[in-house]
Amino acid sequence: MSLSQLPVHAIFLYSIVVAALLIYVPYLLVAFGRLQIGYDFSAPRAMFDKLPAYAQRATWAHQNSFEGFIVFAPAALMAYVTGVNSPEGVTAAIAFIIARLLYSIFYIANIPLLRSLMFIVATVSSGTLFWLSLMQIK
Repeated sequence: MSLSQLPVHAIFLYSIVVAALLIYVPYLLVAFGRLQIGYDFSAPRAMFDKLPAYAQRATWAHQNSFEGFIVFAPAALMAYVTGVNSPEGVTAAIAFIIARLLYSIFYIANIPLLRSLMFIVATVSSGTLFWLSLMQIK
């Protein structure tokens, strides 16, 4: 089944699952960086200053992914519960996923302008889902 064949409400639920998984994508590079310097099982957080720069940025991308998810998940759930059934809702949910993936890539690659742009796109996407949900219950 392709994305275009999924019902809108399913896209909202799948987007939450994908967004949750995306939280851990940057962490793969953190783990790789830790392996490069030798993993310290007794003090894993103390290793941060020893990590290569890309792994430090991956740590920040990982941490920020939680912050983005905390806003997106309730927005997508509201859209699901209120029965949002519009192309704008689907676009917002998919745009969030793409923007958050690119956000992590641009953060790790140290491209701040594009990273910030993706942060804005993801934030607007979450806001759009909230707005569309509220418009359903008027």
